[in-house]
Amino acid sequence: MRTWNNVAIVGVGLIGGSIGMALLQRKLAKKVIGIGRRLESLEVARAHGCVSQVTTNLAEGVAEAELIVVCTPVESIAGFVQHTAQHCPPNCLITDAGSTKAQIVAAIEGANLNRTFIGSHPIAGSERSGPDAATADLFDDRVTVVTPTSQSSDVALAALRDFWESIGSRVIEMSAADHDIVLARTSHLPHLVAAALAAATPASEQTLALTGMGWADTTRIAAGDPELWRQIFLANRDATLKALADFETVVKTWRDALQSANGPLLIDLLREGKRRRDAVGS
Repeated sequence: MRTWNNVAIVGVGLIGGSIGMALLQRKLAKKVIGIGRRLESLEVARAHGCVSQVTTNLAEGVAEAELIVVCTPVESIAGFVQHTAQHCPPNCLITDAGSTKAQIVAAIEGANLNRTFIGSHPIAGSERSGPDAATADLFDDRVTVVTPTSQSSDVALAALRDFWESIGSRVIEMSAADHDIVLARTSHLPHLVAAALAAATPASEQTLALTGMGWADTTRIAAGDPELWRQIFLANRDATLKALADFETVVKTWRDALQSANGPLLIDLLREGKRRRDAVGS
């Protein structure tokens, strides 16, 4: 596995901080520079062991980078990639960690960077946020999707795969469009449903006092950053709407089964849900 001399992370929150911490603890990078807008937050990241140096000057932070990982909210990723490309070395590899891909990849390809960019999405995280929530094992045995295009070189793709695998990920390649269709089903719709279920629960003390582990487990991800998820939903709106329409069809089947007291259909629906959940494992 490659050891990087200089890695720059733009946006040192949970994901960016965990990447830096994994690189440093595994001695996969000699220097990890954290880049952000607030020095106070960057100093928290450095104190937590996420990065070895910090700066609010993006141009200075990427000036010697061999690898740049942009870990900002999805609406700002393409802009930051374009900015870093203006100041990093010609052979620098740039990637991101955004949970939507099609809009980002299209915007960057249209910008003619003259630098190598390949999109990434590590499917790992927490309802917590910020560098103090970062952990070096966040990506262990977690899937990271990389989204090469016809313009991506085999050498760059191999280097990117090696990077994610070196910090614990299992790497899957797919197109940006296919990624967004799948993630609408497995990530974006679940978050929408969790948030809707939590919001539909009466806010009375008596009701909330009677929530159990089922409610807590099902709604846990609803505690995520609302602004972050607003951006994700709008960036992947069409695929999420299609997933939501299909979910509404399934919910109607459940409603009909309940209204008609159709026990056998309820059993079938429950068994189908259990089969899908069991197929994923713990």
